[in-house]
Amino acid sequence: MNNVLGKILRILAIIFMGLTAAMNILGGTGTVCAAFLTENYASMSDLLGYKWIYQILMVVTVGLGLGGVWATILLVRSRAQAYRNTLIMLAAGTLVGGIHFFTSMTLRGKAAPANMKFYINALTLIIFLLLRLPGIRERIHFTKQDGTGEIAGGLTALISGLLVLTTAQWVGTSHIADGMNWVLVLREPLIGMGAALLFLALGRFILLALGQKRGPAASVSRMPARQ
Repeated sequence: MNNVLGKILRILAIIFMGLTAAMNILGGTGTVCAAFLTENYASMSDLLGYKWIYQILMVVTVGLGLGGVWATILLVRSRAQAYRNTLIMLAAGTLVGGIHFFTSMTLRGKAAPANMKFYINALTLIIFLLLRLPGIRERIHFTKQDGTGEIAGGLTALISGLLVLTTAQWVGTSHIADGMNWVLVLREPLIGMGAALLFLALGRFILLALGQKRGPAASVSRMPARQ
């Protein structure tokens, strides 16, 4: 029972890390309006003198998102130092998200999408820290290849793909200004990224299914012949 609980916790932790990486990439690219298209929107006029701040935040946040993808892959593949690298990426993401949150509240009076980036980074960081508590850390083995990494990888790609494809819906009214939904500015890249993640998830699940089918057959073929 303890082994099953440990596997479930590991899968959930990897999924949260993957979603955090996706949110950092989405939030970073979503800053493009404030960073590079400020002159195109009347509601952004107050930020004209602060574009450089948002440009730095955008580049750093996207970089953290890509680093989060790398950390997630290390977790899925049960690589050494995967847990440590994940904590580093989450701590950095929480710090940058907090800076972005404060900056947007100060300059604009509202923080979306910086608030969501900060919350998801902080939440996932807390989850990974809690996994090191006595009584829990003995059940979770991030460097053990027991099949949970492959399952978590498929689920992470699936959920992240759905998250990306439905961005315009769950972002809601926070990105509607100047008579348009700003998410639609990035509609094509979002569709492409979301579709790629869903295909990745499908491929992962197919490989898992084929591996399970070959498993019993391989075991039988390795059995010694009766004399």
